[in-house]
This record gives sequence, C-alpha cells and structure tokens, in this order.
Amino acid sequence: MLEPRGAHQPIIIYRPILPSDLEVLEEIHVALFPIRYERDFFLSVVQGHGIVSWAAVDVSRSDGGRDKLVGFVTTRLMSAKESEISDLLRYNASRQDLMLVYILTLGVVENYRNHGIATSLVCEVIKYASSITNCRAVYLHVISYNLPAIHFYEKMSFACVRRLQKFYYINGQHYDSYLFVYYVNGGHSLCSPL
Repeated sequence: MLEPRGAHQPIIIYRPILPSDLEVLEEIHVALFPIRYERDFFLSVVQGHGIVSWAAVDVSRSDGGRDKLVGFVTTRLMSAKESEISDLLRYNASRQDLMLVYILTLGVVENYRNHGIATSLVCEVIKYASSITNCRAVYLHVISYNLPAIHFYEKMSFACVRRLQKFYYINGQHYDSYLFVYYVNGGHSLCSPL
C-alpha cells in the first residue's frame, strides 16, 4: 500500500481525521484489527460525532498521497461514573462530572512503524485529556496476545490494572484483554503503589 520504509525519512503532521479520510480509515482498520467495525463507527469518526480523533499523514510523499492517512487514534470522552474503571479511581463521590478519555483504536500502517507516530498520537490524546480539567484518566483495552501493544503502553507509562477474561470474541474464539490506564489531572488509583 505505502512504500516509505527505506525510501525516505517521512515528514509526519498530525491533524483531525476528516470526511475525506473515510475510505482509507476503513482500509487500515481492516488491515490492522481482527475486530470488524460497523460503517456507522467510521462515519462517527470522520464526522466527529462523539469521537475525537487524530490522523498522521506523511506530507513528504511525492506520489500524490501527501494527505493520506498513515496512522490514527480514535477516542471517546465518557463519564467516569459510568465507566468500567470507576472502581479503580479515587475521587470525591460528590464530583458527578468527572470524565475519562477512552482510546477506541490506535493504528499505524506497517511501513510507517518505528518513526514515533504511535507515540505522538498517544501524546496528543494525553494532552487532550489533560486539557479537560475534570478528566482523570486515559484508558484502553489490549488483546492479551498483542505483545508489541502491551510493551508500547507500558513504555508510555500506562498502568496495566486488570486482566479481563474472555473479553473479546473473534472468529468463534474468546480472548482475554488487558486494561491499561494513564492518570491525568491528579487522577490516581485506589490502590497505593506502596
């Protein structure tokens, strides 16, 4: 699909995902993820309906694909009280307005890996979450066999807080998931590191 590896050092810029990215976004998801997403998911991403996203594009390409996605992250802002990690957060029960950012998907086209794109995309999410004064954490799930993703989030200082048995059901088989959390704005776990 894309041929930058070894051809040149890409110049990556980050921007919101746009309606014009719809087709490529779907293609990359199909190539990268074992889970199939409904068309409505992609339409919500490109239209910004309840989903905040960032795109990585290589503006140094000379093949006409200068604004074509090479990486992306999609997120959703949600109430901490209604999240699956509410029991892991230490917060004043009188604060009903606390929020979390959930990373729905993160992906980088294979030929563009190891250029810091995923790191930059996650940093954008952390900056976004930190800019929301009542947000306390960024969290996500990783399928248990995806060791590169597990190591990536550990390197990014996400804490693995839970293993969820049989969380995913893909092609007739159950898979466990790890739940990772990155605390922002004074958010922290009920469990003391001591």
